[in-house]
Amino acid sequence: QMWIFHSSKIGNFVQSNTVSQATITASSPSTTELPFTLQDVKAAIPAHCFEPSVWKSLSYFFLDISIIAGLYVIAYSLDSWFFFPIFWLMQGTMFWALFVVGHDCGHGSFSKHKWLNNLIGHLSHTPILVPFHAWRISHRTHHANTGNIDRDESWYPVSESQYDQMAWPEKLLRFYIPLLAYPIYLFHPANSHLSPNTHLFRPSEKWDIITSSTCWVLMVGFLGFLTYEFGWLFLLKYYLVPYIIFVMWLDLVTYLHHTEADIPWYRNEDWYFLKGALSTIDRDYGFINSIHHDIGTHVAHHIFLNMPHYHLKTATEAIKPILGEYYRKSDESIWKGFINSYLTCHFVPNAGSPIYYQSAWKSKVSSK
Repeated sequence: QMWIFHSSKIGNFVQSNTVSQATITASSPSTTELPFTLQDVKAAIPAHCFEPSVWKSLSYFFLDISIIAGLYVIAYSLDSWFFFPIFWLMQGTMFWALFVVGHDCGHGSFSKHKWLNNLIGHLSHTPILVPFHAWRISHRTHHANTGNIDRDESWYPVSESQYDQMAWPEKLLRFYIPLLAYPIYLFHPANSHLSPNTHLFRPSEKWDIITSSTCWVLMVGFLGFLTYEFGWLFLLKYYLVPYIIFVMWLDLVTYLHHTEADIPWYRNEDWYFLKGALSTIDRDYGFINSIHHDIGTHVAHHIFLNMPHYHLKTATEAIKPILGEYYRKSDESIWKGFINSYLTCHFVPNAGSPIYYQSAWKSKVSSK
């Protein structure tokens, strides 16, 4: 799997764990290695930050949908190749913003109503070809194991020996064109998010997967109908290019959250939840921050995954004095940060904990 996904890790984990903030809090071992506990961090945050507002959450969903619809009206009305590049960039960005709304639904931070989270999650994710329940279930594994090199499932490092043994197609997709990897993460046959029979899901989750997969198939059928009626160029102009922009946004942001030379990774025996949750970094996306619902405010999100996105900035300011040097934020521009990680983050040492990314290119130079 190329978004980089170990089937044995996920299969073993999801058969025995349901992740929630309650279970994470209860099961976290002693935090003697950190000068604070999870309870200390939570106590520093205003209580209202943990309370979702249905109307506020819905307002972000309807705002995104309205902008997407408006962009379609403008693009169709103008039907101009001078405007299409602007439309593609804007619409792909809005697809990404809509994904983030569904992301809150998947964490249960959109509202306290499971039915509403599932409904808006499907309405947000199905149009951009993400099977909501399947993504929600596999994504929880990432949050329960962040920073754990043995069990994390999203953009975790490979060891130097694994890197050396990789076939060139896998290296190409992971290290040289990483911004197009997401569809492979979802649809690779070995880890398909469309089948309830893969190792990713429990038998009890079968109908959730079937529901999301049915919605996905209906969306593909709708796109097929549009193509039949209006042709491939219509599909390309109005959907495929924005979809690719969305994929690039998703891969870029996820990559930058967890790929940084000074972020530590831990072996399973040296890891626990809070220490791992701090193995991420906040990023500043400038004017895009509000458009994609402050997803760059990521440290607080990883510690408290049930917190609505519109409270993350307040929570971050509250916990920074507690976290001290354990809080990470990059002041680099997004593209400079991406290029630096692209050039320096390829593998980690075969042994030890904590361990840090190293560059394959620098390693080759130093070995000559």
